Amino acid sequence: MRFLESRRPLLVVALLFATAPAVVVGSSLPKLKARDLNGQKENLQAYQEQAKIIVLNFWATWCGPCNEEMPMLVKAQAKYKGRGVQVIGVSIDNRSDEGKVRDFIARYHIDFPIWVGGTGDDVSRWKLGPAVPATAFIQNGEIVGRVWGEMRQPSFEHRIEWLLGNHEGAPPEAVENNLNVKEK
Repeated sequence: MRFLESRRPLLVVALLFATAPAVVVGSSLPKLKARDLNGQKENLQAYQEQAKIIVLNFWATWCGPCNEEMPMLVKAQAKYKGRGVQVIGVSIDNRSDEGKVRDFIARYHIDFPIWVGGTGDDVSRWKLGPAVPATAFIQNGEIVGRVWGEMRQPSFEHRIEWLLGNHEGAPPEAVENNLNVKEK
């Protein structure tokens, strides 16, 4: 009996841990207040529950590299959606420019979610560098990669394939800085 009495505090601690709520998926992700073009608040966690990988891309209609990169994202969504990849675009355009955002969506035939209300502060909070385009790769509620600047198709596809389990070649860098890279 003395043995059990001396272990009572340990038993209480063990019971507390066993009944504590699980860590919320995505709790370590920076906050992002965004909405769809119909004005509905968006929730990144809802997409995390459905997708293996989220490609969260911050962009703007006035950004030249964003215009260059967007067709690649549209093709990637079509190619990888069946394998659990979800692209989400977050526009940092001014609220008064929603018409331009709608035109941009139509021009590039974007069929993945586009959110508005993103800001430069969001890009900074997500540690995505000083400019757009900027992209975070999210898996299991964690940021597992970042690309500053325009993504390049070979490294983009290598990163997606790696995250999906195809570990050919070297692992992708945690942060790929393409801000001052010239296309060859």
